Formats: sequence, structure tokens, C-alpha cells
Amino acid sequence: MSKVRAVQLAFPDHAGSQDDIALHLAEAMGFDDHFARRLRRIHASTGVRSRRLALPLDRYARLESFTEANDVWIDEGLRLSEQAAKAALDEARIAPEDVDVIMVVSVTGIAAPSLDARLVSRLGLRRDVARIPVFGWGCVGGASGIARMHDLLGDRHRVGLLICVELCSLTVQRNDTSLPNLIASGLFGDGVAAVILTVDQLDEQTPVSTLPGVVDSQARIYPDSEDVLGWEIGNFGFRIVLSESLSNVVRDHLGEEVDTLLARNGLMRDDVSTWISHTGGPKVIEAVQEALALAPDALCYTRESLADVGNLSSASVIDVLRRTVQDGKPRKGEFGVLMAMGPGFSSECVLLSWR
Repeated sequence: MSKVRAVQLAFPDHAGSQDDIALHLAEAMGFDDHFARRLRRIHASTGVRSRRLALPLDRYARLESFTEANDVWIDEGLRLSEQAAKAALDEARIAPEDVDVIMVVSVTGIAAPSLDARLVSRLGLRRDVARIPVFGWGCVGGASGIARMHDLLGDRHRVGLLICVELCSLTVQRNDTSLPNLIASGLFGDGVAAVILTVDQLDEQTPVSTLPGVVDSQARIYPDSEDVLGWEIGNFGFRIVLSESLSNVVRDHLGEEVDTLLARNGLMRDDVSTWISHTGGPKVIEAVQEALALAPDALCYTRESLADVGNLSSASVIDVLRRTVQDGKPRKGEFGVLMAMGPGFSSECVLLSWR
């Protein structure tokens, strides 16, 4: 079993209320008061109150190309990644040169050299550190990153650094008035998450009731669901694909995946006291709750994260994990399930244990 040793988030300096963001976006898209009122209604329905943004609100109207937006993603993504990673290393009391694997996950920008390569010198990592850049996981990336890092850690690789870099505001299309784009423009926020995982033998300094160990994971891609969620990528950059059937796929399949994971470890849903779910959106959260027959307050930190910072894509489930472990509740001897969904259409469920 691997151990979560630190969880940290870093956010851009710029923030906006949901209503202010809607007003500025309507102006940037060049539409009239009727459109602005429609956009405000759509944004109000997302369950989001405020979001952190990579740029000042009035700067988005002056973004002229995908190249310009992607350059911002590289610069701001590196700055926030360095901030989150250093905070996580400090929390875990681990020196940068002791990191064996760095994995950087994103679906909101691209770079070569990849961000992980550019972070080696910034963080003081070893020149032989194993690097894993991942593009395309989307919202499932935080859960899948934890699961794959758990799979990698062992005798050779003992310390892993996972970074999820998502600056979603840079992907909003100003010339696209489709409902998926308008929903996305009100749902997604910007942020970077960093997680330190180690092999279990290195966890002596971490209170057992605070941060969990990773026991097992269950990944699944559902057939004939490629058009449920993702990007169309072209000269315009990233144009969102968001199907109305998304919540139904979650409702129909997630329970089976959780039960498979639990049964493989001799557990049932009643043995799980903590549920950590990706934020998705209001309909997705409801679908998760219905699929697992959860109590009304079981996903309170998921709803709190969505309201405070919006859907952070791969970083969202990490923010929910952070809020969960910071609530001060002792969980010694308890089990938790961390879960997220993303393009594919796919899910990842991770079994956690507070030993």
C-alpha cells in the first residue's frame, strides 16, 4: 500500500464572482443584453459562486489565438505548479532530490518540453527523475493520477509527485454560442493540485488519522461513449464536447465499478465512511449520489468545492480530498472511496484506508 503524504492546491491571483464572470464573458463575446441575461441564468444553474482565473476578467476579450492562450497556460501553469509542489514537499518533509517520479496531468494546454521537464530545475529534482506527462485524462485525471502513481511505487520508485494543472478559463471559445460551451464557461475554474505519495514504509511522520493510504483502484472505459465528453481540437483551440447523457452514464455504471472495487477487497458500501467525488456539475453530483445511494451530506465537500472554485477538471477531486482531510474528523481504521469521471467515457475509483 502507498501513502498520501501531502495534498496542496495553488490558485491564480485573479478571482471573480459568477455574475461578474458572466457579464464580462457576454461582453467579450460581443452579444446583447438578452444574451447576457441568458448567460447569467446558465451560469447561475451550475452551483458555482466564484472562481479563480488565470487572467484578469477584461484580458480574456483580448486573447487573439490558441497560441496566445497556450503561452499563458505554460507560464501560469509552471508558476502555480512550482508553488503547489514546493508546498506539498514541505508538508511531507521530503527533499526534492528524494522524488523518484513526477507525473504532470493536464487537459487544458500542451507543451514540449512538457511541464514536468521544465519543473525539474525549478523544483531541484534529480536529473534522473522518472517523468510522466499525461494529456487527455480530463476530469478523471486526479483520481487516475493517484491510482497510477500507486501502481508505480515500489522498491525502485519510493516517492512520487503528482501535479494536476488545469487552467480551464483559457479554453472558453468566444465565438461559440452552443449550450455546451456556455455551460462550460460557467462551470470550470482554474487551479493546480499537487500530491505526494510514498511507499508505505516512509509514512512514520504522518498522523494516521489525517492522510490516507491507497489500497487499490478500479478503472473503466464504457463502450460507445467517446462522444459523451472531450475536446474537438483545431485552429480555435479546445472546443468542448459535453453530452446531455453524461449524468445517465454515471448513474448507470458507477455503482457497479465501486462494488467491484470493494468486493475485491472484501468490503461493501456500508464499510465506506468517506466518499470523495470529483465535482462534475450539479447533475453529475446528483447522479453519483443516486448511483451509490449515498446520504444527503455524503458529498458535502464536493458541493463546497464546486461552489467555491468551480470544476477544476483533474484537480477537482484533489481539492475535495484536501477539504476532507482538513475537516479534523478522526478516521483511524476507516475506509474511503475517491472517484472521478472523464473523457472516454471513463471512471476511476480509488480505495483509501486510514489505518
